[in-house]
Amino acid sequence: MPVTATLTPEALLAGPRGRRLCFELLRAPAELSRIALHAEQTPSEQGVHDLVDAIADAPPVPSDAALLLDALETAVGNARYWQPPDETDVLVATPRIRSALEPVARQIAEAAHSVWWRSPVQLDDQRHVQWLDDDAGQPAPSFIGAARRLDRWRTETQREEAATDDLPAAASYSGSWWSIPARAALATTTRGGTDSGPPGLRLVEDAFGWTEALVRPLRTTRSPRVYEITGPEAWSTLVARFPMNVSLSRRQDWWHTTGVEGEWAIPDWVGVASAYDAVHLTVAGYLTAAGRALPVADGVRTVLAGWDPDQTYWLADVLEPAGDPVRWHRDDVGGWRS
Repeated sequence: MPVTATLTPEALLAGPRGRRLCFELLRAPAELSRIALHAEQTPSEQGVHDLVDAIADAPPVPSDAALLLDALETAVGNARYWQPPDETDVLVATPRIRSALEPVARQIAEAAHSVWWRSPVQLDDQRHVQWLDDDAGQPAPSFIGAARRLDRWRTETQREEAATDDLPAAASYSGSWWSIPARAALATTTRGGTDSGPPGLRLVEDAFGWTEALVRPLRTTRSPRVYEITGPEAWSTLVARFPMNVSLSRRQDWWHTTGVEGEWAIPDWVGVASAYDAVHLTVAGYLTAAGRALPVADGVRTVLAGWDPDQTYWLADVLEPAGDPVRWHRDDVGGWRS
């Protein structure tokens, strides 16, 4: 199992979420934010030039865990794989801006506050988040029946693929865009985190603005087999080992988000479950792999889409409660309190 020992600046800047993290951490000063907004809204060579100069002149970013988490939350929350990248993602992908962000990427990669981003699943401290808001509330989690849920997921995914018309990549069509077993209703967890709550409260793609949640401590009933997604290679390897063709159902959405046309695959999660009880995505793996068109085989690619940083998907019935759930709420400044 490949495990990334370091998070390099080059790897951060290779991924759209990593680039966005670097930019969000840097753009806090009002003047730089104003120049960035102008460059986003009115793309031009002069706008890029002005922004490169502003980045070069910006003061060093303070080494602060809260600022880093805020920037990471923004980078995660602005991910979208069912439409083209937003103006900021497009801007920071330009070679000159990307190059200008190298000092920030280096600072993040070397920061003490990012060390845990490389770490594997923390089996002795797992938390499940259940959203409680009336408009998008979730049922209490179930920790049994994973195999049955995965079988149903495979049947539904294959049925959707078979029923999707063979349309051009640029066609106005959107279907399932995620590569996770989203409709299987599997248990998911993140580590416990700190007094500000587990990562699962803040690091959420495509969030619905939830403000209330129950956080449940969980433990494993035996030593689980865990696959670690530590970066692009680990994700591509998993898909190549357990491939499921989803070219028709993902073609338009993933062309919009990556600009790449071709054949697409995701993991056959039933197959993955035959070898592993859980799959964990490290924060470093997320920042370097999410949203990219990654190679699987000749002419076949994959996208890591819809998976939150530090999130573990449990493919087997190996979890049980480890204490009472705690109610959390979001405060007026965006933090979470129990």
